[in-house]
Amino acid sequence: MFGSEAPACLLIQPSARHENATLEAEAAQIAALSRIPFALATIELEDWIIDLMPWPDGNISRDPEAGKHGQETLQYLLLSLIPEMHKRYGSLPVILGGYSLGGLFGLWASTQTDSFMAIAAASPSVWIHGWLPYARKHVTLANQIYLSLGEQEEHVKNQAIARVGDNLRAYHALLQEQLGPERCTLVWEQGNHFTDNEGRLARAFAWCMTTAGTPAL
Repeated sequence: MFGSEAPACLLIQPSARHENATLEAEAAQIAALSRIPFALATIELEDWIIDLMPWPDGNISRDPEAGKHGQETLQYLLLSLIPEMHKRYGSLPVILGGYSLGGLFGLWASTQTDSFMAIAAASPSVWIHGWLPYARKHVTLANQIYLSLGEQEEHVKNQAIARVGDNLRAYHALLQEQLGPERCTLVWEQGNHFTDNEGRLARAFAWCMTTAGTPAL
């Protein structure tokens, strides 16, 4: 847990083990970017791919368990973590955010439940097979969505990953139809997929907090 003991909103972030070293810096950047008090809960997952993928894609993983357990992760958030946070802090709005597969998980989760006020998706893996057909049939239930991508991420040799740019542009256009242009944004960041991960996530969370009209200090 990071942030204020008297927050105005609750942030949740699935986290891979390699991100642990940057979480404190990320929370500090969120605080610097926004005057809104928050509590950030991060969840260290045992297996990033198995726990977050919404369905199988051999280009991401050939593990037979990949794509089977995203619903379990979501149910943990809905039935355990969020109720515990509401018990501790009150019934505050919840923002779900993540990087890469964490961002994809957040976008998918927003089509499964209306429990998240906003989704902060930094460099989300929307190149997963079938994302756009799925998104066209399953509207987001969040109020605000932030999308970002490094400007070099679509310029890679792997053709499956290279479609991330076109997919994100198409998804952003779809969200504009669903939510309106003022409630979703697509930000192009400098660098590749591994550039300034914590900064991108901090900016994503801060935008969601301020756009949602959360009370400031």
